[in-house]
Amino acid sequence: MKRLADKVTLITGAGRGIGAAIAFAFAREGAAVVLAELDFETAQQTAEQIKTQTGARVLAVQTDVTQSASVQHAVSEAEQAFGAVDVLVNNAGINVFCDPLTMTDDDWRRCFAVDLDGVWNGCRAVLPGMVERGAGSIVNIASTHAFKIIPGCFPYPVAKHGVIGLTRALGIEYAPRNVRVNAIAPGYIETQLTHDWWNEQADPAAAKQATLALQPMKRIGRPEEVAMTAVFLASDEAPFINATCITVDGGRSAVYHD
Repeated sequence: MKRLADKVTLITGAGRGIGAAIAFAFAREGAAVVLAELDFETAQQTAEQIKTQTGARVLAVQTDVTQSASVQHAVSEAEQAFGAVDVLVNNAGINVFCDPLTMTDDDWRRCFAVDLDGVWNGCRAVLPGMVERGAGSIVNIASTHAFKIIPGCFPYPVAKHGVIGLTRALGIEYAPRNVRVNAIAPGYIETQLTHDWWNEQADPAAAKQATLALQPMKRIGRPEEVAMTAVFLASDEAPFINATCITVDGGRSAVYHD
């Protein structure tokens, strides 16, 4: 029996990176998967790959998580295609790293619009149905920035702290209705964004090696390793896990100093 058999899942930002890995993992475990993605062309390509490789039911829907109506539209499309949404994964996010005193108002609003408002828009769109049915799982992709601070990354960690607060508050609010809300905090994960950051440095090879040297396991994580944690939290194997966050960082956040 597959772990997510017949569960209808909606994943934001699922066109590439961690979101795409989650979509593939959910499909392999028997879920019907809706890729809610701003870049519709990328979402369609990923959806076709998932369908070809897994045979799963897959749908791509262009979605702007900063707009509540757009997220509600994605949920409506999912319901029309596959039925009620059993699982939501709020994965969409952007990096906004600024100096606090030179950051513009637009930088602040852009960060929070995607990284915190976008998560709330997803939750708000699926919660009424989940509460009514008395079942559902929401998984929010946070970050180790949600409890550790790296200088030069403001205001991203502020938004991610908010994601943890939102996760805990909603998890407790709807626990009596058997709706679970949890988060995953990835550390360094080998996505295109990580490679882009390395390549922006004066010496990309040295930047990569410096990152690897910081890790207790001397490597960074793979998107699939985050995805399997999401499978667990979304599945019926985690019925008593609620309002919490699982860290996926190879132990990095446990290190006091280097």
